[in-house]
Amino acid sequence: MVDSEINWQKLAQEYAANFLHFKLLEPKGYYQISGKGFPQIPSSIQLRDYQQTAILSWFRNRGRGTFKMATGSGKTITALALAAELYQKINLQALLVLCPYRHLVTQWARECDRFNLKPILAFESVHSWQNQLSNELYNLTAENQAFLTVITTNCTFITEGMQSQLKFFPEKTLIIGDEAHNLGSARLEECLPRKIGLRLALSATPQRYFDDQGTESIFNYFGAVLKPEFTLKDALDKEALVNYLYYPIFVELTEPEALIYAKLTQRIGWALAKNQSWIDNDNLTSLLMQRSRLVGAAENKLNALRKLMLNRLNTYHTLFYCGDGSMDNYPADYRRQIEAVTHLLGTELGYRVNTYTAETTLEEREKIKEQFEKKELQGLVAIRCLDEGVDIPSIQTAVILASSGNPRQFIQRRGRILRTHPQKKQATLFDMIVMPPELDRETWEVERNLLRKELKRFVEFAQLALNAKEAQESLGEILQRFGINDLGHGEN
Repeated sequence: MVDSEINWQKLAQEYAANFLHFKLLEPKGYYQISGKGFPQIPSSIQLRDYQQTAILSWFRNRGRGTFKMATGSGKTITALALAAELYQKINLQALLVLCPYRHLVTQWARECDRFNLKPILAFESVHSWQNQLSNELYNLTAENQAFLTVITTNCTFITEGMQSQLKFFPEKTLIIGDEAHNLGSARLEECLPRKIGLRLALSATPQRYFDDQGTESIFNYFGAVLKPEFTLKDALDKEALVNYLYYPIFVELTEPEALIYAKLTQRIGWALAKNQSWIDNDNLTSLLMQRSRLVGAAENKLNALRKLMLNRLNTYHTLFYCGDGSMDNYPADYRRQIEAVTHLLGTELGYRVNTYTAETTLEEREKIKEQFEKKELQGLVAIRCLDEGVDIPSIQTAVILASSGNPRQFIQRRGRILRTHPQKKQATLFDMIVMPPELDRETWEVERNLLRKELKRFVEFAQLALNAKEAQESLGEILQRFGINDLGHGEN
């Protein structure tokens, strides 16, 4: 086992003693035979103290653990710096990175290039990468190659083509699970290689939503969250993210929407009374999803958006987050919210936008991002594909028209707009919050309990905003209306 061959206490002591001073060993003779790169921290990067602390914590935890770091605070760079340190200290031979989406593979590839790595990108047809992977694994064993880097998607990872190659990876391989909360499903977890002992998980939100078993599986494989965690407040204090203004926009349901909302909430109450557990309660999950879609596609959000944007037609670098629901009272051609929003912004208001969805090809995405950066586009209209890992630091303003009840989505979305950029001093977030309708006494109590969960994340975000007092006062009106006063103290 690799673990028995490594003096982790010594590694941790040496790393702590050399904070801010990375020294790479001269490559051994056979390293020069191949042009394949080995991990090396570029001179343009100086790790922040919290990134170094994370690496030290991983050493102290004997080569396993989860980096829980605020979205946008540099998890990828921290992980690659760790690989460089392992290469120096223990002659790390391979790096295997798992990503939930294809666009994250390409983003990792760009960062790897900065760290002197030339990765195999395994996320399309097996014929495009399997032979190369087999050859490089052979060269690694024969000591004809210094290092192997493979970046793959979770979908490709579980295929026979990749699984059949895992047994040939050397013991001194580091496996990194990016956005690791996605790896908690039974199918993915059973495919994780037990032979590889050096393990690192990355996520701002490693806990899976209403899935304690899946969360436990992630921590059992990769290791628990390493202390100290790096929260949003930490990232703002360290200037790893920009400060922000937060403006909640309250939206009322139409009368037909309010009627459906009340019926769904009543049925949710019945489902909870019948089965107190949220886990494995398919009926409850279905009802919550129906209500979430109803709220997400609330018709009056378009009116609120029109009112907001009439005063912002000369702005740029704006991101519009949409839900995936339909808008029944809108013309048939624009029923999906993203289509309705794009029509409103582009056709009615003349605001130059393009859509950014799962159907957008990787090539189109790069072109759209470039147009957005250069102000050829004023805004992007997106669904969920921007929630995890996408790096568009020039975003200065976000308008959230829809969020699920999953706090991970909210955390990921706020992180998208807080990334630093040379031309960005601060960010602005407009957050549309649907006001629940009047309900009968029995249903009202169910609503209070559900709303308590929903509003906690809004209050936490408001507390850290530059306009915290104003934002909290706005949210306080809702809390008072529903008699909610026990949301906790927010994010530390």
